[in-house]
Amino acid sequence: MEQPLAPYSVCNLAAVNLAEMVDKESKTVNFEKLKQTVEVGVRMQDNVIDATPYFLEENKKQALGERRVGLGVMGLHDLLIYCETEYGSEEGNKLVDEVFETIATTAYRASIELAKEKGSFPFLEGNSPEDGNRIREALIDTGYMQKMPEDIKEGIIKHGIRNSHLLTVAPTGSTGTMVGVSTGLEPYFSFSYFRSGRLGKFIEVKADIVQEYLDQHPEADPNNLPNWFVSAMELSPEAHADVQCVIQRWIDSSISKTVNAPRGYTVSQVEGVYERLYKGGAKGGTVYVDGSRDAQVLTLKAEENTFEDAEVSEQENEKPQSRVVLMDTVIDLRQTDVTIGSEVGDTCPVCRQGTVEDLGGCNTCTNCNAQLKCGL
Repeated sequence: MEQPLAPYSVCNLAAVNLAEMVDKESKTVNFEKLKQTVEVGVRMQDNVIDATPYFLEENKKQALGERRVGLGVMGLHDLLIYCETEYGSEEGNKLVDEVFETIATTAYRASIELAKEKGSFPFLEGNSPEDGNRIREALIDTGYMQKMPEDIKEGIIKHGIRNSHLLTVAPTGSTGTMVGVSTGLEPYFSFSYFRSGRLGKFIEVKADIVQEYLDQHPEADPNNLPNWFVSAMELSPEAHADVQCVIQRWIDSSISKTVNAPRGYTVSQVEGVYERLYKGGAKGGTVYVDGSRDAQVLTLKAEENTFEDAEVSEQENEKPQSRVVLMDTVIDLRQTDVTIGSEVGDTCPVCRQGTVEDLGGCNTCTNCNAQLKCGL
């Protein structure tokens, strides 16, 4: 969960494409371009708050009261590759720390400038000037603000700040894939992998950045790329966790990050990763052990993507009985009437005896209690 919210709060997320923040000739980050992009992003998201049509008055009151935004990133691994720096290494973590410090301090300075121009978020002001002063003092006294430069803390006391929260790193799975960069702050899962689509089919995805490198370095061996082309499954779980903790230091809300662990990872080893995340200052964490679920969105192979041939009926007017094998789950498409979500119907596809009903916000079988996909 990358965005914890107060009651009736509204998500307002955007992402900076870090792949575009690199000078590829010098192999260095263009920090001035990054700052300008963050400033534009903060102003844009703040404008979205006022432009949004709110359907519930409670949403409108909360959104306009706190003016929360969540500026995040995509393409972090691309940035590191262009800088010829290995994701998860000591050198890589130093660069990541510098990048996110720049994003955080720029976002807060931009929000202070917006406060000068348009006023602070109303919840900061309280019911009286005395309330406002007390709330501002409490804000800069938080653990997160202690690491901020003095000019930012002084600016909040003197001018206020436009937004209660400014930074969130969402997964950007679809948008990052759409523009051809690594998603969120994750390393590439692999540079050639299969992604599960909404129809259950596995789609092969190849990273453009590898072909770009090979085009520029025809002498390079595509099967023996430099170490900065490290993939998510090649990194140790500890390296994943450490990158998350470095980034969390500069994110005032939360971040989405998966710690990938190899098959056979034990419960005690997973426990150790969570302890590492906790001691490193992460607000939460996800550890995924490869192969621990029957179905997973990303895989290095497409063996599950098999379709059995439809059995052709001998009767002239009878339609063939189609059966589809999707991610180890066999569903007879003719045996359910789809009325819930997009994948399950009234009859439970697991036990074929109970009915599927919305119980506690989850599609659940009344007979075997199987919890099924909601289809969102």
